Amino acid sequence: MPSTVPEMKMVVVAVGVLIDDEGRVLVSRRAADAHQGGLWEFPGGKVELNESVADALSRELREELGIEINTSEPLMTIEHDYGDKKVQLDVHRIKSWQGEARGLEGQPLAWQFPVDLSQWSFPAANTPILARLCET
Repeated sequence: MPSTVPEMKMVVVAVGVLIDDEGRVLVSRRAADAHQGGLWEFPGGKVELNESVADALSRELREELGIEINTSEPLMTIEHDYGDKKVQLDVHRIKSWQGEARGLEGQPLAWQFPVDLSQWSFPAANTPILARLCET
C-alpha cells in the first residue's frame, strides 16, 4: 500500500506595506524563536478563523505597531512553500494611517528605502514584495 503524506494546510497571512512621505517602507525583525526568526519582514500576521484579511491586517498592525489603518489597497498575493510550512501572503499597501508606528512586541523597526533592503535578510516569501517595491 502506498503511504500518503497529509498535505500541509496553507497559512494565510495579512501583510501591510507602510510607505512614508519620503518613499521609505517599514520593516520589522522577527523574534528569534519565531518561524524564520531573526529575519526582517513587513508587518502583519496570520488571518484567524472567520476573520477577513482586512480585519486581520487592522488587528495585526494595531497589536504590533499601535497604528490604525485609514486607507489601503491590494498590492499582490504570494504563495510560498517553505517545506515545513506553506504560506499565502495577502499583501496590501497602507496608503494612510493614524498613529506613530512603534514595536509594541519588542521588535526592532526600521524605515528604509526599498532599494536599500536588497542586502537585508528576509524570508524567501518576501522577495517578490521587495522586487515590486523596487520597480515603483
